[in-house]
Amino acid sequence: MTDQKNPKSADVTGQPSNRQKDPEDWVTGDEPMTGAQASYLKTLSEEAGEEFNAELSKAEASERIDALQSKTGRGQGSGGSHHQDGGKREG
Repeated sequence: MTDQKNPKSADVTGQPSNRQKDPEDWVTGDEPMTGAQASYLKTLSEEAGEEFNAELSKAEASERIDALQSKTGRGQGSGGSHHQDGGKREG
């Protein structure tokens, strides 16, 4: 068993993780949001008392999720955001 670093978490050159890309820089950011994003965004929208927009792109949904997490207090201390696939930022 080797002791290798996770290439998604910290790169050996000290560069930021590829999970930290700005949604505007995502290659697939203009595609429709994923099912996981839509589900989570709908939940957050309901909790925040705001309208859910089912027509957002992946990047737009990610940014909306961040804003609603801040408003609702959800996702605090999760170590990252921008939920393209219901997880961390796209790589």
